[in-house]
Amino acid sequence: MGGLLLAVSLLVGSVAPVAAKTLRTSDDVSVGIRIVDAPVSRRDDERAHRYIIDHVSPGEQIRRRIAVTNLSDRRHRVQLYPAAAAVHKDGFTFAPGRTGNELTSWVTLEHSELVLAPDETATVWTETTVAKNATGGEHYGVLWAEVAPEQNPSEQVRNVARAGVRMYLSVGPGGEPRSDFRIEDLTGVRAADGVPVVTARVKNTGGRALDLTGKLTLSDGPGGVSTGPFNVKAATIGPGRSTLVKATLDPRLPDGVWTARLTLASGLVERATSGRITIGTQRTPRHGRSTSVAALTVGSVVAVVATVLLAAHGYRRRNRAR
Repeated sequence: MGGLLLAVSLLVGSVAPVAAKTLRTSDDVSVGIRIVDAPVSRRDDERAHRYIIDHVSPGEQIRRRIAVTNLSDRRHRVQLYPAAAAVHKDGFTFAPGRTGNELTSWVTLEHSELVLAPDETATVWTETTVAKNATGGEHYGVLWAEVAPEQNPSEQVRNVARAGVRMYLSVGPGGEPRSDFRIEDLTGVRAADGVPVVTARVKNTGGRALDLTGKLTLSDGPGGVSTGPFNVKAATIGPGRSTLVKATLDPRLPDGVWTARLTLASGLVERATSGRITIGTQRTPRHGRSTSVAALTVGSVVAVVATVLLAAHGYRRRNRAR
């Protein structure tokens, strides 16, 4: 909300459209961007230190600072602008170029352009003023920093780099929608390439998008072996949607039955589940063919017997009618 802000310090991070991001396309084109502050009310929410996340009422305004760094070895002109994003079944996706949406129409930047020397950082205020007739629900976008050096006329390809800070803005009266999720179907398997994989289905049962991170540990395995924790990968999950989370394990992990414990978190919401899983290659039963034939034979016998009984019953009924 439009309350007090907490200054945060983050190193410029790695590729993907996240809050603290760097994108390097060559030694000459590289840009970084990160969020500088978050609401005091979200001081314990790790996501709020990486993304612009808030819940606001129509007509309300929020302000945030972003830090933009020229990581190139020469001076560059950096363009700043908001663009559309969405959360689909494949996770958080951003629109091409400067495509806009309802959220981006509410965003203004203190500067739309910066000229930065190598390794120079500038701090820019952003304001988001929600329209009074705004559509309720969660809106998504990205604040982009883009570097596009002057193109040599003889070159066919233009070298462009951009890095962005995600925006998750919930709009509506009253309090913020609850964030929650459920973990189901914890399963283990050894893939065709021999790598063990543990998966689970996660259902977003709340009213806000989730960015899940988590750990998986295995215990009580063959010979009493324990291992982990392993990192768990998951896409952003929109409200009402579900996704498959996956942990890729060490190929040397022995086949057998294990106790798996999976812990996932998004912001301040954390859930865990545990259960017995089996790691091992799926094998076709040795007598699978004969079993199928036997089943077919039994089925055929049953069908023949049923036909005979029905014929006999019909014969008796016809004799009574005469």
